[in-house]
Amino acid sequence: MKKSLLSMAVALTLSAHAVHAADLLFKPGEDSRFSWNSYEALKSNKLSGETISIFGPWTGDEKANFERVVAYFEEATGAKVKYAGSDSFEQQIVIDTQAGSAPNISVFPQPGLAADLAAKGFLTPLSDTVKDGVKNDYAAGQSWVDLATFKDKQGDKEFYGVFYRADLKSLVWYSPDNFDDAGYEVPSTMEDLKVLTKQIVADGGTPWCIGLGSGAATGWPATDWVEDLLLRTQPASVYDKWVTNEIKFDDPRVVGAIEEFGWFARNDEFVDGGASAVASTDFRDSPKGLFASPPKCYLHRQASFIPAFFPEGTQLGLDADFFYFPSYASKELGNPVLGAGTLMSVTNDSKGARAFIDFIRSPIAHELWMAQTGFISAHLKANPEVYSSEAAKKQGEILRYATTFRFDGSDLMPGKIGAGSFWTGMVDYTGGKDAKEVAHDIQKNWDALK
Repeated sequence: MKKSLLSMAVALTLSAHAVHAADLLFKPGEDSRFSWNSYEALKSNKLSGETISIFGPWTGDEKANFERVVAYFEEATGAKVKYAGSDSFEQQIVIDTQAGSAPNISVFPQPGLAADLAAKGFLTPLSDTVKDGVKNDYAAGQSWVDLATFKDKQGDKEFYGVFYRADLKSLVWYSPDNFDDAGYEVPSTMEDLKVLTKQIVADGGTPWCIGLGSGAATGWPATDWVEDLLLRTQPASVYDKWVTNEIKFDDPRVVGAIEEFGWFARNDEFVDGGASAVASTDFRDSPKGLFASPPKCYLHRQASFIPAFFPEGTQLGLDADFFYFPSYASKELGNPVLGAGTLMSVTNDSKGARAFIDFIRSPIAHELWMAQTGFISAHLKANPEVYSSEAAKKQGEILRYATTFRFDGSDLMPGKIGAGSFWTGMVDYTGGKDAKEVAHDIQKNWDALK
């Protein structure tokens, strides 16, 4: 009964296509910032009479924004696109693929689930032309290719999808007014960030606000720190092998990244409230110290969503700003970025599905959502001038200059590790437990799963 009700809800959503081709948000050819040549190229796809079904996690405003993009594909090709969004996407897509009723295209919020379905034969591999296009057209293009390359049912690696919308985690937030008053400059390297941290203490201030509290999920903000620092102290190949446990959790390179986090979080002088307050401070409250008078802290590392928890009326670019969580100049590992993204894969092959994948990797498909809200792109040919805000444009630039992009490692690990012992282990570590012991305990839990 529960399955039937959920399927009915999805069907109803499919039938409610809110945007029609006549309702194009920007008239083709009128605004020179857009790559209208990539829109015109769509017209070579004659898809009149064909319907393309798409299922993903976007609902509400995100669904509306996406459908405004889809309208251009419909107008150019004559195809009909039906998008369904669901909060239960991850559960429902498994049911639909197993039942043989999958949509033409599925929008995966992380690659782990897509990899599982590929291994069962439920995804359709994409061509080398698409793969080469992603490699050449996206910043850190090989990273995006690697993230969409999975083993098929026979164990052979194939390329399965195009990433569309991206999110950033490698950000440090600060108050420009506080920096100006104190005479501080935005650091460009990790070495400079550590120097700034010590300088703030020498000046009588507290550098960092850090909070790990999140109810039953307490500890996850620390996992982001460790992941970012592992990407800045070791090659990306080490990160990839750690996520799959080919490199053990208690490997010295991983322990070193945990201890790098400890350099910031376990020093009473460096953290608002002292090291003992890190685990008990809710992550939603932790950035508020930036806006106190006098400031309780000057720096806060958190993802692009955190402004939702800033004091009401805070203006980005004026009251608060951000910079890239910098890499070590001495390590020569480029500019790694930690984040997330949505992967579009073919789950029910058709001519229209292939054409839509080509559309999604075109500049115009990115620009049309960039010009709305809640979207940043790694596409090098998409014009950053179309972003709807300076904050989005700046985040987009960080993504464009990334040399490596990796997904949140804890999200790719088994749930009992990435959303279990890794979280609790970081709480234990900030409470004073030795990093080697914490890492060894997490590895023991991983071994038990095997």
